[in-house]
Amino acid sequence: MEVKTTKRILFIGYNFSPELTGIGKYSGEMMEWLAQKGHECTVLTAYPYYPYWKIQEPYRQHRFWYKKEVVKYASGGYLRVIRCPMYVPRNPSGIKRILLDSSFSVTAGMAMLPLMFQKKFDWVVSVAPSFQFGLLGVLFKKLKGSKHLHHIQDLQIEAAQDLGLIKSPKLLRILYGLERYVFKHTDVVSSISEGMMARIGKKAQKPILFFPNWTETDSFFPMEDKGALKKQFGFALTDWVVLYSGAIGEKQGLEAILTAADTLRSYQQLQFVICGTGPYKEVLRNTAERMALDNVRFMPLQPKEDFNAFLNMADLHLVIQKEKASDLVMPSKLTTILAVGGMALITANKESTLHQIVSKYQMGLLVAAENQKALNGGILKAFESQNNAAIKKAARCYAEQYLAIDTVMQSFEGELYR
Repeated sequence: MEVKTTKRILFIGYNFSPELTGIGKYSGEMMEWLAQKGHECTVLTAYPYYPYWKIQEPYRQHRFWYKKEVVKYASGGYLRVIRCPMYVPRNPSGIKRILLDSSFSVTAGMAMLPLMFQKKFDWVVSVAPSFQFGLLGVLFKKLKGSKHLHHIQDLQIEAAQDLGLIKSPKLLRILYGLERYVFKHTDVVSSISEGMMARIGKKAQKPILFFPNWTETDSFFPMEDKGALKKQFGFALTDWVVLYSGAIGEKQGLEAILTAADTLRSYQQLQFVICGTGPYKEVLRNTAERMALDNVRFMPLQPKEDFNAFLNMADLHLVIQKEKASDLVMPSKLTTILAVGGMALITANKESTLHQIVSKYQMGLLVAAENQKALNGGILKAFESQNNAAIKKAARCYAEQYLAIDTVMQSFEGELYR
């Protein structure tokens, strides 16, 4: 029987634990899982800022310099985290996001220099966004002979272009050129959905590894007694809660929730909840006040220990994206909704990977993206049916079979030995 040796792994990416949502959640859980399995893991990351767009306590006092954290595990593995300072804009725009990415690339590059004189890393793993971190991974590979894996969570350049954040043709040509350089010189490119893999494969001209986002099926699971859960979070037993929980940014098209609440306000049981934080939250809150929507409630991001109960409290979960982003971003919030056996209403057009998967496994309701009438009708359909047991069961089954963290990470770990 072949004995697998542990690997030395260097991770580069500015989103990491203790961020509770988005890419940081997955990056943190990935490296912790590998360290617990005995691997020697070093992480170059930033101070936690997402989705608040502000460095969080207790890290703010260190934000202008580097900070090192080390966790050792009984397996013999360890997780060494080097936090690097970077510019964090309060109101991110196209240019400000480029400055954010570039500032971390500079400080992470400086932190990388001492590692050049240490024992060789077997693998360098960079995570996009930003694609710039792939350049750091390629540089380390060329100088130290490590293998490089570039994992793409978000097609950042395409998203910025489609959403109008970057409009300069010259700048776009430069960015795409740098990305092609990363693709050409890396050993493995991976991504989280079939749709994204197809688009990346056309650019990279090489096979793309499927490395999906996962969920903690042990921590997130269906709970009974919805009445008690609603009372716990301040709702009446008769309230039928329509929940959006996640990052609150411009690309989600969350104004549609307010329009739906306005259109359906005659259905008094319907209560809409927008939970989370982000640069667009105040815009939505002000809009809701102008519309005098007494059936919309804004709530802060929930602590991890309450999050399973909070998700179980909702009767319907909204997964809303703009049409142009439907195959560029696989919504990470959906994996946790599936784990709790939640009833999800998802905006996705038929040609998107998301639509195809949800339809195949019958684990949610689908409506056309950026179609207000379809969204309103989907909410009303879910409300009036009052019995979505089959869809909820299918959601939980899919999470257990395909999205459990051990299933996904064991497959990924196998790639490290190829």
